[in-house]
Formats: sequence, C-alpha cells, structure tokens
Amino acid sequence: MKHFLRMLIQLCLYFYCKFLWCGLKFVMRKLTGRCELQRICLNTKPGALRTMKIETSLRNSKSKLLQTAVSVHPDAIEKTIEDIMELKKINPDINPQLGISLQACLLQIVGYRNLIADVEKLRREPYDSDNPQHEEMLLKLWKFLKPNTPLESRITKQWCEIGFQGDDPKTDFRGMGLLGLYNLQYFAEKDATAAQQVLSDSLHPKCRDITKEEISKFSKAEWEKKRMDKAIGYSFAIVGINITDLAYNLLVSGALKTHFYNIAPEAPTLSHFQQTFCYLMHEFHKFWIEEDPMDIMEFNRVREKFRKRIVKQLQNPDMALCPHFAASEGLINM
Repeated sequence: MKHFLRMLIQLCLYFYCKFLWCGLKFVMRKLTGRCELQRICLNTKPGALRTMKIETSLRNSKSKLLQTAVSVHPDAIEKTIEDIMELKKINPDINPQLGISLQACLLQIVGYRNLIADVEKLRREPYDSDNPQHEEMLLKLWKFLKPNTPLESRITKQWCEIGFQGDDPKTDFRGMGLLGLYNLQYFAEKDATAAQQVLSDSLHPKCRDITKEEISKFSKAEWEKKRMDKAIGYSFAIVGINITDLAYNLLVSGALKTHFYNIAPEAPTLSHFQQTFCYLMHEFHKFWIEEDPMDIMEFNRVREKFRKRIVKQLQNPDMALCPHFAASEGLINM
C-alpha cells in the first residue's frame, strides 16, 4: 500500500510539474512575445549550457517536429530549422540570428548522436589478424612508441614492452575492439613525445615527492617503510584500452556533452573523441603518480576515483577539458 501511495504521489507531482511548466511557458510567451527557443538563444551564451537547454526544450516539446529535430540527418538540419521557424511563426528576416544559433546547436546535438554511433561501430569491430589494415595499424603503434627498436617478429614477447599482456596483442583488444587500437595509435602518432614519455614512466615509475606536512604525519616505522617502497608502474597498452573504456562510457552516458558542446563549434567528430582520450591518458598518468598506489591491485580503486573526478568536472556547464598538447592544437573554439 505504501508503495502504491508513493507511486501515486510521484505521478501527481509529475503531472503537476508538467502542467505548471507548460503554463509558465505560455505566460512567458505572452509577456515577452518570444517562444522558449528564442528566449534560450537570447539569454544564454553560446556553448554547452545553451545547446543542452535547446536539446531539453526540443525533447520535451509537445510538437512532433520539435521532438524529432534532435535526430534528423545532418543534411536535413537547415530544412528542419525553416520548419521550426514557420511552426513558431518567427520571421527569419526579422530574427536572422535565431536560425544561425539553432543551426549551431542542432549540428552539435545531431553530431554527438552520430559520434556515439561511429564510436560504437569501432568498439564492436573485433581485431582481425587476417585484415592487413588492422595489422598495419598495430605495427605502426609499435613503430611510433619504439622508433629505435625494430620488432623481431609479429608474435613476440616484445609486445610486453609497450604494455600488452602476451606475445600477441590481438587478444587484449577484445573488450574495446578496434576502438582501443585506434585510440592508442592516435595518441602515439599525434602526440609522440608525450606518449613515449608516459610509456617510459609506466615502465620506470618514480615515487611522487612527499611534502614536509605529510612527513610529519608518519610514524618512524611508517616513514621507513615509505622510504623503502618502490613506485608502482602499469601496463601502458592495457591501461590505454581501459581509459578507452572510460572515454566510451563518458560519451554514451552524455557526460561528455559539456566538453564537446564547448569545444566543437559544429558537430563533434571522432577526432574530438580521440583528443579526449589523449587528455584522459595524460591526466590519468599524473593522477596515478599522485595517488602513489601500494601495488597494481589498487588500479580499480585509482581508476574509479579518477572517473569520479572527471565526471564532477564535466558537471560544470562551462567545462572544457582543454588538453593543451600537440594533438589538440586547433580544436578548441569557444
């Protein structure tokens, strides 16, 4: 009975809020002479906040035209905006900026949806050692990360030197498919110096510097143990595939909308996603050193703490992860 009453109250509150919001929109329309889309574009600066407000408004609209606007083909966006202007009785000659603003927002909204589809397609495609393109990408990954060390053969323990688990990397791509390889190769090629440094640090880790304040909190026994402890490294390639999984889930959950809507002036692309992966690899590497884990078994704890930090940052509508390194040059466009 209590469960039924709770459900009934929630249902009543939903309809109350829905009708209240519809009434408020009607009143605002009468008072300002502008529809909700006009008010958003007029009162909210370009970027994630405006685009997300437009997206919410379109999805919650009673009009089928507005509801479906968020999922049209990119080529149909211009015609969709014309139809919206006609439906809302807005003269494009008097309000030319509205059409431009709506177009920018819809390009981002539709582009984000299409980016998820592109990323999902790569994730679902398994690595195929009989596919020459797949093999070429894998060999390029080695070449970019170890330019001065020739690979002795395709099947070799040398792969462990860049963080794979065995003598054939194809088995490590099962979770993320080709997406993991695409991201690793992108990082190694576009930001070669940093990628090689991160690889080197993962193989030869250094303890972070301990402040005087931290030292004062240690007992003599704890300090002696800390002094003797070795820093823990990690498997570069395996962590790269794991961070690919993190980036993928941030994308699918919608958490990355804030970042992409702030940096991509139009539709976010696969390159933007790969830029984000590069940034996350940089940040996770620094975070790992800061956390100074006791052993590799703490990886999941550190990763989850890192994930929560990134998610919290992305909750800020003005947030752009803004990776300032070689691979990101030319992408930021606020």
